[in-house]
Amino acid sequence: MQNVYSLRVTQGQVGTRLDKFIYLSEIGFTRAKIQDLISKGHVHVNDNFQNKHYKIKLHDVVNLYIPEVVVLEEMKPEKIPINVVYEDNDVLIVNKSKGMVVHPAPGNWDGTLVNALLYHCHGNLSDINGVIRPGIVHRIDKDTSGLLVVAKNNKAHLLLSEQVKKHNFIRIYETVVHGNFKKLSGEINLPIGRDTKDRKKFTVTQKNSKVAITKYELIKQLENYSYLKVSLKTGRTHQIRVHMSYLDHPVAGDFVYGPKHMTTLEKALKGQCLHAKYLGFTHPTSNKFLEFSSDLPEYFSTFLKTLGNQNCWSEQLLIKKYYK
Repeated sequence: MQNVYSLRVTQGQVGTRLDKFIYLSEIGFTRAKIQDLISKGHVHVNDNFQNKHYKIKLHDVVNLYIPEVVVLEEMKPEKIPINVVYEDNDVLIVNKSKGMVVHPAPGNWDGTLVNALLYHCHGNLSDINGVIRPGIVHRIDKDTSGLLVVAKNNKAHLLLSEQVKKHNFIRIYETVVHGNFKKLSGEINLPIGRDTKDRKKFTVTQKNSKVAITKYELIKQLENYSYLKVSLKTGRTHQIRVHMSYLDHPVAGDFVYGPKHMTTLEKALKGQCLHAKYLGFTHPTSNKFLEFSSDLPEYFSTFLKTLGNQNCWSEQLLIKKYYK
């Protein structure tokens, strides 16, 4: 039995190529995965097979027929310790440590969170994103710590991706950035696309970009730094880091988007000071709204203390104020 995912074309989408239309719908599929599904006949338009070059028309109904989970033999399960916050038959919540890569990629084919998940879950993960990223609904960067949700089957993956698309999937981060803010809160609505000068980086641009919306609230003003709560309405690659850098408030310790010359204190962070603090979403089977919050990791709290910020916050008060 297959899982079916339906998309309906609206006026503003007319004329878009089929594979691009599905990709821009933000349902959590990679471009390569979409093209693979089309080539294998798993994508129909108005109940007819179309190739990836098909230009969609108004009121077209695009159905994706997602095959059942297959045994993932290409990736190697590895017995790597992971901090599992919650687990049931559909989802798993992991508190990822700083420095761990989420899924295999050139230069990191093992030792990743995916390798650990394959061992922990005995291969029982959704395969919508292919054998390289089984179960991964959303990602956080290697040097970003904190919470992320993993789908253990395709039905859960599709329903969670739908929440992400509709902005009902709540993700809140905490970070320390350069400089001070004049406003206590704000919203950054600037499109993000791949940097044409460096394909490994992303940037604020109008060309080949996607909508990106980040909200921030000031937790504490520090000397030369600001301690922020940041929430995502969209989930673009490097979104918080790109937006903050564009505003001349790069994330502390960010070797990619931060200043060229870092202080010794920032170098000691070994990557950006960014923690995925909170997750909130509706469970794909029970329909109950679940909430998860994680403590600040040692690298983050130590950095705050070094900045002379030992008593500026209460973990309990923060959770009450921001996450309830």
